[in-house]
Order: sequence, then structure tokens, then C-alpha cells
Amino acid sequence: MTVRAAEEIAPFDAVLPPQPSWLREVEVVVVLGGDGTILRAVELVRGTDVPVVGINLGHMGFLAESDVAEITDLVDQIARRDYTVERRMTIDVRAYTPDGRVHETWAMNEATVGKNRPERMIELAIGVDGRALETFGCDGVVLATPTGSTAYAFSAGGPVVWPDVDAMLLVPLSAHALFARPLVVGPASVLEVELLTRTATPATMWCDGRRTLDLPPGSRVEARRGAVPVAIARLSPGPFSERLVRRFDLPVAGWRGRGQQ
Repeated sequence: MTVRAAEEIAPFDAVLPPQPSWLREVEVVVVLGGDGTILRAVELVRGTDVPVVGINLGHMGFLAESDVAEITDLVDQIARRDYTVERRMTIDVRAYTPDGRVHETWAMNEATVGKNRPERMIELAIGVDGRALETFGCDGVVLATPTGSTAYAFSAGGPVVWPDVDAMLLVPLSAHALFARPLVVGPASVLEVELLTRTATPATMWCDGRRTLDLPPGSRVEARRGAVPVAIARLSPGPFSERLVRRFDLPVAGWRGRGQQ
């Protein structure tokens, strides 16, 4: 067993950063921490066949497979190779800035374009597949994967999308518009966000809450289905709906007559 602490944040343009040498001898990466720590571990293993399994030490731990009280059972199950591997969709993100530079990165949960001054909105245009849909003032937009649909996009009013659905989400943040509703598009589509030149202040894009890039007015962001998925080890055979109920502590008493007084 090799124990490693979370390392520094990867640079924004590190689409596939160099893999550490110790990873070549690893069968499963066990992560102790919250969802943020799991996302950092995913950065290390992306591009390999090594799956990640999380043990929650944080608040929500939606990406984690178990809580710390169950760590002994989890380790035993991994030692028996009693787990399945899910391939989770990612998004590839490309940002074009007015200086002619092109910045490329990726995200497992979401890429967020947001204002960096709390007292001002930013003016955005959104589009799908090269066609404009709407312009509006807002706090920002979230471009999310199905895995990320239960993270920031969920808090912003987006729908929950099952992780085996190939789709992408665009969720506006506090938009001043009538049609600013969450969008769900197919895996072949391209989501686009443009920071209009009339915007008084720049914006910031951050991916999975970690890698950041400043976006001056006139910048454009594209998100499409990622070329490289992420491997997640699953030890519990139950459906995704059970994870939703457990992690969000949803009330289900009365379902099919169960739990009724």
C-alpha cells in the first residue's frame, strides 16, 4: 500500500498531466477526504485504467463510496476485488481569449464561468452547436456533466441526471432573463458561452472548483464531451436512486406502503 497526500493544483492547461511513476503499480486509488479530495485524485489517474474509490471525511461526500466508519469493510472488499468499475463522462473545455490564445482543460463535475466582482453582473451569450440561444446578464453559468449534476449545478436549480446518461448541462446562475432555464443537451453537442464585450468587468472560469482562468470581455468558452473518461470503483450494487436518498437524506416513508404508521 502506498500513501500519498494531495498534491498542488494542476495548471489550468494541464489536460493530461504527467502521471506519477508510482501510479503504474497501483490497482485502485483509495481516497480519504471529501468530494474535493476525490476530484484531485481523479486528476492524477485520468488517462489510466486505475479506478478511484472514495471514503468520505468531508461534508456531503456524494462521490464517496462509503463513510469512514465502514473503512474496514471497504478495504476487505477491495482486497477481494469485489467491485465494479464505472466509466464517468468528462467534458473537454476550450477557452478563447481576445489576445488570440487558446486554453484547454477538462472537468469531471463542471466548468463554471462566473463574475469576479460581487456588485456587478456579467453579460453572457449562450449557444449550442454554433447557434446562439440567448444573451442575458447573470452571475455566471455552470457547464456540467451528469456526475456534476448533483454538485454546483444542482445548487443552482439544475436537474439531477443519472451518471449513465450521456448528456451535458448548462445551468444559468441568477440570470436576469425570462428564458434562462437549465438546458440538457446530447453528447455530440457543443456548449458555448461568450463574455460580451459590453461587460464592464472580466469573469473567471474554474473547473471542478480548482483550476482557474481569468476571462476578459470578448472571451469565448466551449465545452464538449470529454475524450477521456474517468474510472470510478463501485462497491455497492444498488441503483443510483439509493445513493441520492442516502446522501441527501431524502424522505421516502410511505413508498409502496413501507414505513407508514
